[in-house]
Amino acid sequence: MLTDPATTTAAPAGSAVRTRLAASWARPAVRLSALGAVVLALVVTYLFTGVPGSLAFALEIRGRTVLAMFVVATAVGVSTVVFQTITQNRILTPSIMGFDAFYVLISTVLVFFSGSAAFLAADALALWLVQVVVMVAFSVLLFTWLFGGRRRSIHLMLLVGIVLGTFFRSFAEWMQRMLDPLDFQVLSDALFASLTRPDGTLLALTGTLVVLATAAVVPLLRTLDVLALGEPAAVGLGVDHRRVVLALFAAVSVMIAASTALVGPILFLGLVVANLAYSYAGSFRHVWTLPAAVLIGVVCLLGGQLVLERVFSFGGTLSTVIDFAGGLFFLYLVLRKGAR
Repeated sequence: MLTDPATTTAAPAGSAVRTRLAASWARPAVRLSALGAVVLALVVTYLFTGVPGSLAFALEIRGRTVLAMFVVATAVGVSTVVFQTITQNRILTPSIMGFDAFYVLISTVLVFFSGSAAFLAADALALWLVQVVVMVAFSVLLFTWLFGGRRRSIHLMLLVGIVLGTFFRSFAEWMQRMLDPLDFQVLSDALFASLTRPDGTLLALTGTLVVLATAAVVPLLRTLDVLALGEPAAVGLGVDHRRVVLALFAAVSVMIAASTALVGPILFLGLVVANLAYSYAGSFRHVWTLPAAVLIGVVCLLGGQLVLERVFSFGGTLSTVIDFAGGLFFLYLVLRKGAR
């Protein structure tokens, strides 16, 4: 049987091309570049398509929304990956420490004692400052009390955080039951995360805090790689575990408090973007997983907003969709780990 020489040479050539492409795709830098291209395409699509009126006005409003999404994605992505590295658990997120519940409690207390009219009339900057300062102070006190002394137990800290989070939610729900229906409606609207049309001043302040906290994490990227090996191995390799962990917890607290005070709680976003980043980056090194988590967070937020606006005509809220999808993803992670 005669064979075509062109066919016999084409097959190995095609196989070699596929091998080179697979080898290239295995590189984290190539994967991040592809993800960055997707983010750029989503940004351009959101900014320049479906503009009903003035393009300049639409770019101003939409540009602020895109910037808020980048700030929130950075805060949530970086803080969740760092938190999971410290706790040696890829299911836990900073919300397990009661940040979201504490935010709900602060807002509930303000509405309960001042009323919805005073809450709506309150200065946005003052309200943001109160929420950020209280949440950061609470987290710092908790971390230093449970991890700064002789205990140095991350598991004890997580347990206390879960208990406090449950207490905050229960106490907030008890106060909400006694609110006037109008006050309760105002509070419910305030507790829904909203990334559209954020206040420019608050966005600038939040972005500054997130950038500073991220800049504090960047020099510790290699140390985070060592912390991923566990506390005994990290200590054996010369890491000052207590000092480094307290510094990282402080950075996580600032990022979560600032982003939550800006847009409200988004419960499962960190869980989704962190675990997708581990799978997509193709590397355990934080120099790749942290940018991947940020970019995936932008894809989730911006892609979800595009779907809500262009497909469902604002028929819902982005936080509700993310929490629903994140809850299903959380169940998948629990069942997958339980099956092993």
